[in-house]
Amino acid sequence: MSDTTTSLRRKLRSAGDLQAVVRTMKALAGSSIGQYEQSVKALGDYYRTVELGLSACFRENTPAVPMINGPVQAGAGTVGAVVFGSDQGLVGQFNEVVADYAVKTLAALPGKPEVWAVGERVYTRLADAGLPLVGLFSVPDSVQSITPLVGQIQIESEARRAKGEYVRLYIFHNRPRPGAQYEPVGQSLLPLDLPWQRGLSEVPWPTKRLPEVLGGGTVALRALIREYLFISLFRACAESLASENGSRLAAMERADKNIDELLATLHGTFHRIRQAGIDEELFDVISGFEALVK
Repeated sequence: MSDTTTSLRRKLRSAGDLQAVVRTMKALAGSSIGQYEQSVKALGDYYRTVELGLSACFRENTPAVPMINGPVQAGAGTVGAVVFGSDQGLVGQFNEVVADYAVKTLAALPGKPEVWAVGERVYTRLADAGLPLVGLFSVPDSVQSITPLVGQIQIESEARRAKGEYVRLYIFHNRPRPGAQYEPVGQSLLPLDLPWQRGLSEVPWPTKRLPEVLGGGTVALRALIREYLFISLFRACAESLASENGSRLAAMERADKNIDELLATLHGTFHRIRQAGIDEELFDVISGFEALVK
């Protein structure tokens, strides 16, 4: 009986320590979700400004200048893609979901894909699927680390685009949904298609005075397109990180619940065995006393 109660005490102590770690990770995941969601919201006003600037440029450049679109021939050329995943575990099927979605989407597109992976785990998943990988980036660990990552992606993608290696660029990531859920989404960044440009050119101007593009329409347009690409990549990365931490939070909540159930079972077993031992000792005392009396 002594060995059984001792082992149960050890299990109870280990489960309690594990629960403390799980609850700490829950708190970290919860705080991380907040900062990434706030960064996405903060991009809203800035994107609105860039959108108005693009609208003004497209009003003056109709039809759009060729450098925005680039020649796209069906069945030819290379398709660039950036897939955002995770470097850490405890996220369930996070990397599998976004990787499978990217593989399925790219398979339906004409041309040969070239993929940059953000995160070692999604990199491995994409490699196993047979996609040609041209780069690996580390997942940012804070909002401040997103900007350098986006800069690296822009530099590498623009260098390949300048060489004429591809004219199309897509991004894939997980987007948060209510209830710590997420869904894989994709976005075509380049080329900027004509319907999108026409839609922006028709955006109502917020004042009665019509805008005027200074410094040359092409120069301003190039700068605004770079900002648009930066915002799109930044938002995709922030949403991916928010989804990752949401998935980890859900996993930690399930683990916390399971540990609570385990602790309840261990406590019940421990008290039952302890009470059985006490009863056995009492019966021995009573039996001895009766034997002495007789």
